[in-house]
Amino acid sequence: MYIALPPFEEFVAGTVVKEEPTSEGTTTKRKRKPHILALIQENCTGCAGSPACVDYCPVEDCMYWVTDTDNPPFGRIEVDPLLCIGCKLCTSKGPDGAFLEGCPWDAIEMVPLADFEAAYGVLPY
Repeated sequence: MYIALPPFEEFVAGTVVKEEPTSEGTTTKRKRKPHILALIQENCTGCAGSPACVDYCPVEDCMYWVTDTDNPPFGRIEVDPLLCIGCKLCTSKGPDGAFLEGCPWDAIEMVPLADFEAAYGVLPY
């Protein structure tokens, strides 16, 4: 099961609160919609506040921390669907550069764009 995402309008307006740690990298707007998008599943633990996936994401603020309001200081990672480029780097490397077959908790799934848009609505860009 995937986590609920804020409405696309909030991402477009820049009103989604993105707590640290956030991914760092390019700030160039993507040129087209990717064929696949990263989706975080409910079993994301945020790697106890040191998420490995965030360090490998090449897009500024694409991956970000969300505090669990019921159980602070715990939290999880979310992906901004308007920034994700579908590169799969978040699923391929773990702590200390170890190559993995995915997230250590198997909490990131690369979903085809058509499936994502069927579940969440059509992306504006």
